[in-house]
Parts: sequence; structure tokens; C-alpha cells
Amino acid sequence: MTSPLILASSSEIRRQLLAGAGVDVQISPARVDEESIKASLLAENAKPHDIVDTLAEYKARRVAQKFTEGLVLGCDQILVFDGKIFSKAETEHELCDQLMELSGARHQLFSAAVIYDAGKPVWRSIGKAQMHMRKLSRPFVEAYVSRNWSYIRHCVGGYQLEAEGVRLFERVEGDYFSVLGLPLLDILNYLTLRDFLES
Repeated sequence: MTSPLILASSSEIRRQLLAGAGVDVQISPARVDEESIKASLLAENAKPHDIVDTLAEYKARRVAQKFTEGLVLGCDQILVFDGKIFSKAETEHELCDQLMELSGARHQLFSAAVIYDAGKPVWRSIGKAQMHMRKLSRPFVEAYVSRNWSYIRHCVGGYQLEAEGVRLFERVEGDYFSVLGLPLLDILNYLTLRDFLES
């Protein structure tokens, strides 16, 4: 019997996406200092593509050290706007400020996935989406954040496209699953090629 895919993340939406696709998944969140890693990479002028890939790999590697068998999936997502990488807001007020900065403009989401097998990286993928946010009023943003804070506080950008956050946008270009933080189709294709999933 195939062992479960070990997801190095506490993200409920990632778990739901994998389980909904028929993947036997086990959760084992990675404990890494994301902000420190990100700051170090930014100091080296690393590109967003490389930053999100590195963060995903750190998580997969950390959890793979605990599991000598089976596949470990590490994921990460970053938001880039006007050359700046946004971190998750710490307070409702900070998130309102972030959303007002993004209002009426376009930003990018990069979602990376790295799979480790027997302690070594064997596969990786990075998805990208262009997010066109509609012009928002401050009262609308404040009401939206207040209603949804408990759900969106851990989301980069402060929105869930599968929930009320979709109302913030006028157009989205790119892979829907990457917007949700997981390049799911690429992952499923790899797992099928590995005979981890039936084809």
C-alpha cells in the first residue's frame, strides 16, 4: 500500500485540495523562520521566483528530515506588487492598508511546490497568476476585513478567491489552483507519473 503524501504545511485549503483530488495526505507542518529566509534572499537581490522556490524547499527539507520514507510536499506563496514582496499582515489595520495599496492595480502571486523523496528534492513547480484588483473604497475594505479576519489573517494578500475575497477582483489571469497556493495539476501529474496515483 502506498504511504500518504506528507504535506509540510498547516494550510487547510491545501489539504482540502489534495484530499478532494483523491490524494492520501498526512499533515506535518514545517517550522521555519520564513521572514528571516526571505530577508536574507532579498538582501542578495533574489528574484521572486527564486524566493518562493527556496521557501517551499526549506519546508520540504525540514519535514523530510523526520520521514525517511514517503514523499514530502513543501509549498509556499508570495505576493509581488510594484517590485515589493508583501508579507502577511499582522493586524486588521495593516491588512486594510495593504489592500488599499493594491486597490485598482495588478499584482502577481507566485506559488511553489517542492517534493522530497528519501531526503532529497526530486521535483518542483512554480505557478504564477496575475491578479487585477478592482478599485476599492476604504469603508468597503474595512468592512470586508472585519467580517473575514479570522479566515484571511493567514493569507498572503488577505483574500481567499474561493470565498468573499473573489469580490475584490475584476480579472484573474493564470492557474486557479496556484492562486489558492498550490499548483495542483502539476502535482497530480507528477504523482501519477510516479505511480503514486492511479492513471
